[in-house]
Amino acid sequence: MKKKDILILLVDDEPDILEIVGYNLSSEGYQVITASNGADAVKLAKKREPHLIILDVMMPEMDGIEACEQIRKMPDLENTIITFLTARGEDYSQMAGFDAGADDYITKPIKPKVLVSKVKALLRRFRDSETSDGILKLGDIIINREEYKVIQNGNEMSLPRKEFELLSLLASKPGKVFQREDILDMVWGNDIVVGGRTIDVHIRKLREKIGDDKIKTVKGVGYKLVV
Repeated sequence: MKKKDILILLVDDEPDILEIVGYNLSSEGYQVITASNGADAVKLAKKREPHLIILDVMMPEMDGIEACEQIRKMPDLENTIITFLTARGEDYSQMAGFDAGADDYITKPIKPKVLVSKVKALLRRFRDSETSDGILKLGDIIINREEYKVIQNGNEMSLPRKEFELLSLLASKPGKVFQREDILDMVWGNDIVVGGRTIDVHIRKLREKIGDDKIKTVKGVGYKLVV
């Protein structure tokens, strides 16, 4: 997908943020629309169906958390990426954002060039999408879900079932932070009673096989796959 085809909804109640960030994203070639509160953001999201939404947390009329929750209820926007803008040290806002369905968060203040790089990373999933035959292509990694195969740089590797399922889960939404509780539920389910240490062990083994830089730890929250 070309930049000119990507629509970004930028939501913040500070006019300077809308102007500066919006200008930098537009200069990169993205389509940018803006809103100054959560209520307008929900309306615009429903009408325009953006690929990425950048949401401030503290806003009038409707805050970012509630806006995210409402957007996540819209079937047509289930693949939309949502990232929050949070003030430095707002750990509660970050946790609440993930609970509301956010994929990531960006800490303010942030330099425009750094934000643009972050946006590029978040949008990679639209270029590395899943094909109809159950194959995920993510950078140098190919995951064949039907055949339980993983190929990296042309080399096929055999992964135990849980490692494969964990990697497939993280790869289903590159850049999204999966909380530890969700990983346990979606990978292990009710099969067996396991603890958080089980996830750590499997993550460590995956890093040894695909590279330490592929899986990032978000302290106190969970893990995400980067490509």
